[in-house]
Parts: sequence; structure tokens; C-alpha cells
Amino acid sequence: MMTLARAIDVSRSYGSVLALDHVDLDVHAGELVGLLGPNGAGKSTLVNLLTGVRRPTGGRVELCGGDPRDPATRKVLGVTPQETGLPSALRVGEVVDFVRAHYPDPLGRDELLDRFGLGDLVRRQTGGLSGGQKRRVAVALAFVGRPRIVFLDEPTTGLDVAARHALWNGVRQFHAEGGTVVLTSHYLEEVEALASRVVVVGEGRVLADDSVAAVRGLVAIRRVSLTTAVPVPDLPGVVGTERDGDRTHLLTPDADRLVRDLVSGDVPFRDLEVRPTSLEEAFLTLTAA
Repeated sequence: MMTLARAIDVSRSYGSVLALDHVDLDVHAGELVGLLGPNGAGKSTLVNLLTGVRRPTGGRVELCGGDPRDPATRKVLGVTPQETGLPSALRVGEVVDFVRAHYPDPLGRDELLDRFGLGDLVRRQTGGLSGGQKRRVAVALAFVGRPRIVFLDEPTTGLDVAARHALWNGVRQFHAEGGTVVLTSHYLEEVEALASRVVVVGEGRVLADDSVAAVRGLVAIRRVSLTTAVPVPDLPGVVGTERDGDRTHLLTPDADRLVRDLVSGDVPFRDLEVRPTSLEEAFLTLTAA
């Protein structure tokens, strides 16, 4: 597969702070990659390097085979950074038209706004929009020029559930048409809903790079849920416990042993369910290691 974005042994320091530590990453055409990590993990720094906003301290970055700081290379790029600003006196439709004018074959204004559920805002001044509405417009603008690859840094921060799902639909449509997307997010549900590949970043290093299912499997944890009217005693191998009414959820690397211990300990239970960890549970385990 064609590689559209690449980091090769990349490091980046800010004074004495090492934000990225010898990171390697390839993003191939047609992928939808989720970058996960806590604050300060290096996600935004990596995006800034791949999009030409900053230079690496060491190593090399490439975008579509060229230098991401080269204007000719950046023509195929769409970006929504964490912080964006819109001219407050312009209407949403005017902002879209202004950005469209910079591209030889842009999406139509109505097509773009409808794709991201923004059609009803076309005549609204951006200065009168809510923070969530401004964020949705900023994300939509990343797709105006029919880019080959789009980087979305925390795209749905501040959005309600309905707005988040509308934005997801727009991203999914772009990806279904062959587009490539790299998104960072604190919403693990978002990455599970959108991404086919997950890269977990912690303390400037790549901790995991695989499918959602494989990242869950890396921590070898299972979630055992059961209904019981009594407290579950401390049992060997249980690494986490959550109580929700009469429903108890136990995290363990050995679900079979846990069930045997429950039975041999005469713990009364029903409605037993054993499943793999969620991406959130895997993420927390990896970043805590």
C-alpha cells in the first residue's frame, strides 16, 4: 500500500522536555488511524510534525513522499488542529467559500455542509455560533479541498452526542470514498467507532500499534460480569472491580480460574458474561504500565 505519512526514528524536544522519543509510524492510503494517549503523551506533537507545523529534533518525516513543509505537498492535506479560529463577522457559507477558493477542485459548499450536518448554519455569522458549532465548521473545512489525507486533532471536543455522531458520519463518508484519516482523541468510544487501526502513545513512545481487537488482546484482560446480591470476596488474579447495583464487573487475566473460584467459594451469582476488555480498559492498562 502507498504510504501517505511517515515518521522515521523521530524525536522532538522542547527545551529539556522530550515530547517524542524515536518514534516510527507509517500511515497507508485508505487507512483510518486513531492516535490515543493521555495529555502530554506526544500525540499533537506527532501530528504537528507530520503536517509540517514543526520540525523534528531528530529523524525524518514525510508527507505523500515529500517534505510536509513544502506548499506543493500540503495541497493534498486537510487539517483541523486542536485550536482553531474563524472570522467572526463572516457567515458560515462565506467562510466555506473563502476556503474553497484556494483549491482547484473543491467540494461544493452545500455538499460539504450537508455532509457534516451544518446546512442550517449556512447564513449564521461564525461569531454567534456556540463553541461546538464552531468546532464542527472547523472540522468540515479540513475536507473542502478533496484532500488525500486528513489529520483531525481532538475533533469532537466540546460536542454533544448528536453533533459528534453527525461529524462521525462525515468522516466515515470520506473514508468510504478512499480517503485517509489520522485522528487523535480522548474519546475512546470515538476511536472504536471510527478507526480500524489504533496507535497508543505514552511518554513520547509508541506503546501499541495494531487493530482495536489486537490492542485489547495485548493486555490479556477479560471482563467478567455477574449478578449477585452479596459482595464478591477478594479473589486471586482480579485486577479491577466495579459494582453497579446488583451487577459486579471483575477484570482478570484468567476468566476460567475466576469462575472456578466463584463456584468453589459458594458465591451465588447468575447472568454470567465474559468478554474481552473494551479499548478504554486496554488503553488505561497500557498507559499505566
